[in-house]
Amino acid sequence: MELLLPSDEILLQEKGIGKQQIEEQLHYFETGFPFLKIVAPAVIGKGITIIDDKKGEFYINKWESYRQKEGIDIVKFVPASGAASRMFKDLYEFLESEAELPQKSSVKDFFNQIEKFAFYEELNKACLKNEGKSVAELIKNNRQKTVVENLLLEKGLNYGFLPKGLLLFHSYPDEKRTPVQEHLVEGALYATHADNDVKIHFTVSHQHRALFEKHIQEILEKYEQKFKVHYHIDFSEQKPSTDTLAVDMNNRPFRENGQLVFRPGGHGALLENLNDLFADIIFIKNIDNVVPDSFKEITVKYKKIIAGVLIDIQQLCFDYLKELENNNLTENRLKEILRFTEETLCIRHPQIDSFDNETLKKYLFRKLNRPVRVCGMVKNTGEPGGGPFLTVNADGTISPQILESSQIDLNNPEEKQKLENSTHFNPVDLVCSVKNYKGEKFDLTKYVDKNTGFISIKSKNGRELKALELPGLWNGSMSDWNTVFVEVPIETFNPVKTVNDLLRPQHQ
Repeated sequence: MELLLPSDEILLQEKGIGKQQIEEQLHYFETGFPFLKIVAPAVIGKGITIIDDKKGEFYINKWESYRQKEGIDIVKFVPASGAASRMFKDLYEFLESEAELPQKSSVKDFFNQIEKFAFYEELNKACLKNEGKSVAELIKNNRQKTVVENLLLEKGLNYGFLPKGLLLFHSYPDEKRTPVQEHLVEGALYATHADNDVKIHFTVSHQHRALFEKHIQEILEKYEQKFKVHYHIDFSEQKPSTDTLAVDMNNRPFRENGQLVFRPGGHGALLENLNDLFADIIFIKNIDNVVPDSFKEITVKYKKIIAGVLIDIQQLCFDYLKELENNNLTENRLKEILRFTEETLCIRHPQIDSFDNETLKKYLFRKLNRPVRVCGMVKNTGEPGGGPFLTVNADGTISPQILESSQIDLNNPEEKQKLENSTHFNPVDLVCSVKNYKGEKFDLTKYVDKNTGFISIKSKNGRELKALELPGLWNGSMSDWNTVFVEVPIETFNPVKTVNDLLRPQHQ
């Protein structure tokens, strides 16, 4: 710890970061993170379940029945702190280029179809106000860069600064909607309580929080009247204690003007925010994966299905745990519970045959008494992102995990082949049970595999640094949860990574 100065302690105290955290982080910078050992990709019949229509109806009814119970607490958790600037990467490049006219096909497409964007009217107003000309007139006069300035910069719509959640995504005859508004609609369609309450929690950045609060204040009454519900909307920010230390290329703390530099710990930092929620059931879905009402039916259907699967599994786990606790199990019943862990939860233990009954009971209790998540998985279409695999855990067991490619040893031909044989990927479509069979909340920080972080090379003011990301929220942060993968249709996955994604039929 001699790498730290006495003056660093004040900063660490302000951020709520202990010296032990710093020591752990410096250790990982020195050693790197180990690759995870893959047994096989999760595929249909071996790790991923397909729900047919009959079963789908069963699970939908199960969910509808559950959410009508008194005293049940359901929350929709939406990570929404990401800035939208990356959506406009190609437009920024055009703005900074010497060419007066668009050269890239993506930028040409943007201008050729500019009237299709939900923000077009607001952009046109900004151009008329600031330039005295409409968007169409500016384009006709080869002033496309001026249009981009009015879209991205503070003088216009300021979309380069705003978070994705507050951009206009979709057009309706009577309104334009942001992703925040679409999540409010979704919440009313599948996460309503018996008393018609809908709880939605957005994680936001500190600099954007007031804008989110203002937006909610402006729209809430209208949506409550439209859907006959009462919304409870709250926000949280990524905690300073989850920031990670930056180091130089020699793994010594990176400093600017003598002060330590910290960076956000990636979406894994949001585990702390998730852990602060006291709900029974939590849906997790990214802010930009929303569609207009005309495409919502299939999304809502499968949200209810995966929630029904979760309730079914949760009830079985709770029943089994009560039996294991009471200690009056026959050998046949023990085998039935073991079969459930192997066939439904896809957990395997290589030495299970050598366990006596007492060891088996303790093993089963330990494996069942933990948070549960059901994850929708879509067929792989080449989109970037993590995927479902069966991997070896620290205790020697094999279980389903969501891995990123950075966690896989791509220099090993066998491991690379397993990645290439994967059939599905993770669209971040989760529903979670975070209380135990006694109704007590799990401490989610105790189910993290700390060896699943990630180190990347960044730069700050022209100097290279190493940055450390915490185990991802749906990756290593949920490593020791019980995980079930269910195939969901590709139609339920419609993220907006670039502005031109809004031109896809699913967003029109």
